[in-house]
Amino acid sequence: MGSVAVLMNPTAGRGRHAHLRDQVTKVLGADAELLAVRTAEEAEAACRAAVADGARAVISVGGDGTLHRAVQAVAGTGVPLGIVPAGTGNDVAACLGVPADPHEALARAAAALESGQTRDVDLARMERDGVARWSAGVIGLGFDTLVNELANRMRFPRGPRRYDVAIVLELARMRPRRYQITVDGVREELEAVLVAVGNTARYGGGMRICPAADPTDGLLDLVVAGPVSRFTLMRIKPQVYAGTHVDHPAVRQLRGRVVEVACDGITSYADGEQSLTLPVTISAVPGALRVLG
Repeated sequence: MGSVAVLMNPTAGRGRHAHLRDQVTKVLGADAELLAVRTAEEAEAACRAAVADGARAVISVGGDGTLHRAVQAVAGTGVPLGIVPAGTGNDVAACLGVPADPHEALARAAAALESGQTRDVDLARMERDGVARWSAGVIGLGFDTLVNELANRMRFPRGPRRYDVAIVLELARMRPRRYQITVDGVREELEAVLVAVGNTARYGGGMRICPAADPTDGLLDLVVAGPVSRFTLMRIKPQVYAGTHVDHPAVRQLRGRVVEVACDGITSYADGEQSLTLPVTISAVPGALRVLG
């Protein structure tokens, strides 16, 4: 039996869950190995090393960004991932049915580790020029990525409200872009301001951008908006939290196993983390992630 590698981001959720460090070692016991990391790159490398060394599980304590780094290490390996949501949005955890309370989530992960209870869910696999990345949640490929970049640089306001402010600021320079999108071999060119591919429904602290996405159906959900005016986008935006924005005539939903997206000047964001520059090929990989509990 290997160790239980624990990837913990003490600054996640503005540091309000820093006390979980002692709780993690108490609940998981002597098998818990807290990974010493300082950067996102070190976090991912440490998780990969732990899996290579025979860890029997990886526990992610943090937000979607922390989980994203752990997923890169466990995807497709059969090594289960325990999720303890302690970030700002915790969108992936919510979509996977993980308790919102980190103490409850930690207890559930520990119990599942003891009993061997796991479940398999899908992941999205992104590729470009031989480089592959995994996403458990939503991949932003348009206006949303620009908002994400700005929100990640902002220090105020705190919490999900950062995304609201970033949206307003990015609207001032918004313009439609020309995309080439291929879904399961069917290609089209179109203009859009927002493109998102979802393995799960939510991103940005509760926005249900891909409301029909199901991480167990072996498919990816693609949502495309535009071209629309700034005024129209602002009218649609509040509806995203309920997922009703897809009823607007300017918004389209597509679904498929393989999605190819090309557009100049866009870098994708996966689970809120900067990822590959377009063009990218995104594939649904059924059961690629094993989750504790």
